[in-house]
Amino acid sequence: MKKIKVLTVFGTRPEAIKMAPVIMELQKNPLVFDSKVCITSQHKEMLSQVLDLFKIKPDYDLDLMKPGQDLWNLTSSVLLGIKNVLEEFSPDITLVHGDTTTTLAASLSAFYARVPVGHVEAGLRTFNKHYPFPEEINRIVADSISDFHFVPTGRAFKNLLSSGIDEKSIYHTGNTIIDALLYTVENHKFNPDSLGIDKNFRTILLTSHRRENFGEPLERVCEAVKILVKNNPDIEFVYPVHLNPNVRNTVHKNLGNIDRVKLVNPLEYAQFAALMKESYIILTDSGGVQEEAPSLGKPVLVLRDETERPEAVECGSVKLVGPHTDKIVSNVQQLLDSEKKYKEMALVTNPYGDGRASERIVKTLMKHFEVPEKNHFDIC
Repeated sequence: MKKIKVLTVFGTRPEAIKMAPVIMELQKNPLVFDSKVCITSQHKEMLSQVLDLFKIKPDYDLDLMKPGQDLWNLTSSVLLGIKNVLEEFSPDITLVHGDTTTTLAASLSAFYARVPVGHVEAGLRTFNKHYPFPEEINRIVADSISDFHFVPTGRAFKNLLSSGIDEKSIYHTGNTIIDALLYTVENHKFNPDSLGIDKNFRTILLTSHRRENFGEPLERVCEAVKILVKNNPDIEFVYPVHLNPNVRNTVHKNLGNIDRVKLVNPLEYAQFAALMKESYIILTDSGGVQEEAPSLGKPVLVLRDETERPEAVECGSVKLVGPHTDKIVSNVQQLLDSEKKYKEMALVTNPYGDGRASERIVKTLMKHFEVPEKNHFDIC
């Protein structure tokens, strides 16, 4: 039987994490798939540790990252670079992910080459083309081009239907980030002592790096941390502090000398995943953490007033508290004091998937290309 030639394209660290499980699933079937990986190196300095973690060796590296590169240069470079790869490999399908410039240009390049496109994490929308910029337009264009839409949630499914996408091309698989998370925590052990975590305390993981929280909002978050550690001698905070000076300067000024507040440098993905597992509560403004933490049974308080991931809020595993001192303090205190309230958030089923999204994606491809399969699982 002729092998199915699959080209997987990504360029950033988040894409690499979310596409790694799909690549590994394809590699489990070497008699069925001729799977090759192309990286654009849109974020080259952040890609290598993810590739090492998941033991992925790219077949093509476009090495497009340049200092001060703008969207015009990056988009055109990816478009032309992928053209050369498509001509050399001649894939039966190209897989892209999410909403990056790599995704936009790679899907367009494949379309020009008349190669079918599969879009992993399709259907996300804010319905504001300027927020986030340029990601909202990137994913709309990729969805319009794609022949296979692998959506993480029912809401994403409905978004595509309302956009006029053929229902027969939409597959509700769950989010591959859950696959990546579960693989990582199962295969990479973490020594809490390496970060100085004291098992005698309940650890609260804190991350905040979004632009809208720069300045006064982050000051208010820091004030909440100081109040909480003062009022609760049995807790400690661990804060992997983003390298952006707008974050580091504020955080170190306010929390640098506070007992039971550990400020650490940004962590590699395996370390961070393990730290989430070790934590009791998570405070974050990260979208990815909102998707991941419920699978580990961790309540998440989001330091934003709105989120483009409403599913977790609706099911109760995530709560919006914003960068507001009083609201942060009261909600954290409630989770610390009430076992009932804690369990109400911690025991909710993750709406973003069960860790089998990659299996469902690969099965869809096998079914489309009419590959006989012995092991069946449902596409939910």
